[in-house]
Amino acid sequence: MELSAYFRPLRRWWWLLLASTLLASASSYLHVRQQPPSYEARTTLMIGRAFENPNPTGSELALSQQLAGTYADLVQRGPVREQTMAALGLTSLPEYSARPLPNLLLLEISVVDIDPQRAKAVADELANQLVLQSPTSPKPEEQEQEAFINDQLASLETHIRETEAEISAIQTELESATGALDISKFQEKLAATQTKLSTLQSNYAGLLTNTKGGAINTIQVIEPANLPLKPTASGKWQLILVVSAIAVALAAGTAYLLEYLDDTVRTAEDLARVIGFARLPSIPEFRWDGGIVPVLAQDAPGSPVTDAFLALRTSLYAATANKPGKIFLITSAAPQEGKSMVAANLAAVLAQGEKSVLLIDADLRRPVQHKLFNVSGADGLAELLIAPEGHGPLNGRGEMIKRVIQKIGPMRLSLIVAGSDLADARGLLGSDRVKVLLETVSRDVDYVIIDSPPLLAVADALMLSTQVDGVVLVASAGSIPRKQFEQTLRRLSDVNANVVGVVLNRQKAATGGYYSHYHRAYTDQS
Repeated sequence: MELSAYFRPLRRWWWLLLASTLLASASSYLHVRQQPPSYEARTTLMIGRAFENPNPTGSELALSQQLAGTYADLVQRGPVREQTMAALGLTSLPEYSARPLPNLLLLEISVVDIDPQRAKAVADELANQLVLQSPTSPKPEEQEQEAFINDQLASLETHIRETEAEISAIQTELESATGALDISKFQEKLAATQTKLSTLQSNYAGLLTNTKGGAINTIQVIEPANLPLKPTASGKWQLILVVSAIAVALAAGTAYLLEYLDDTVRTAEDLARVIGFARLPSIPEFRWDGGIVPVLAQDAPGSPVTDAFLALRTSLYAATANKPGKIFLITSAAPQEGKSMVAANLAAVLAQGEKSVLLIDADLRRPVQHKLFNVSGADGLAELLIAPEGHGPLNGRGEMIKRVIQKIGPMRLSLIVAGSDLADARGLLGSDRVKVLLETVSRDVDYVIIDSPPLLAVADALMLSTQVDGVVLVASAGSIPRKQFEQTLRRLSDVNANVVGVVLNRQKAATGGYYSHYHRAYTDQS
């Protein structure tokens, strides 16, 4: 399969993609336009005391960064949320987030709300509740003990300073002593005082370990939230783009799904997968603004559509070059596939090629050819078939045939119209009268082209297919399901009809190659 085949559903359903994108974009734009402006307040906290320590260790830094992630998760948990709502008297909190700043010991809490005052209050209170949840936050029962320890530490600091001063005084006296007895006395006093200092310092260190002054697992606010004065860039355009992208993706998926579920023959590639024989040139869709549908090969020479019929003529020449026969049946599986238009144009281009051609309208139920060529529709095939003995073709007399044959323009093209709508004539389409008639009229022309009824609608075309040299099947692009088309081919095969090829009619501009700028408006009802 060619790469272009994968994009064919998108080209076919381009309007669905466009409509979905426009609808999604407009809806999302109207939605975000109605939303009130949002304000963002941010609070920053520090984890640990590494910043205060002039010589922090690597383990302290790593531990603080890990704790930052833990606290970022904790701020989203129920205890912090519930305590914050209780402290502010709120029943719910606005949208907020907490994230540790990369490679830093900082944690940032961000609150987005339509009320800037509330955004600031919530950000500060979340930080406050997070601090209260940390292990370094003093509990009520620990506050008295903490105060006592601090008093003891202050007292020990005073005694240590006094003892250090006493040691300095003793050392001065020792240096000025001259007698052995005085020196010995000062030395003993100095040793005792130093022992006292060591004891005081040891007690001080022991009490200090019971405090939280050197803890690593600490958290403190270093930047309270500021009152936001300007609305934040809320990502409205990003939202619109995301919604539009989703709409395009869904529409594209729908297009491929519809293409998968669509069982109709639309392209030449589809047709090639169904048939096992020659595919004749396709006919593009086109539009004609005249009052009646023209035979383009006659009324619009040189047009790309006419060129398509000329290519069809050439292919018909090639398909029958080594085979005898000149009577061809033009039919379709179902009505309104344009087989009458194809029959008329094929007959016209054959006549332009210096061939004598007789076109017979055998669609006795819904005749069209007399309208296409703007001639009389009275006295035609139906009258020939029901003519009594002595007047019909069975006795070899050709006066009546000559009378119903109408000459078309300056070309070597003649036409036998369908004639009156006679039920008796329909039943004779498979009779020997038709066989004898075809043998008679084919003697004086190079080609006989028969426009027959649709195969699946009535049995007329199937009966006629056994009395002609070849059958050209017309399929309108996008109108006939593959199974129905395959059923038509089986019916022709069952009666051993010689199918020369299939013409894909009304091929869309997206797949019509150099015919893409022509469009169609058929009034052919058969």
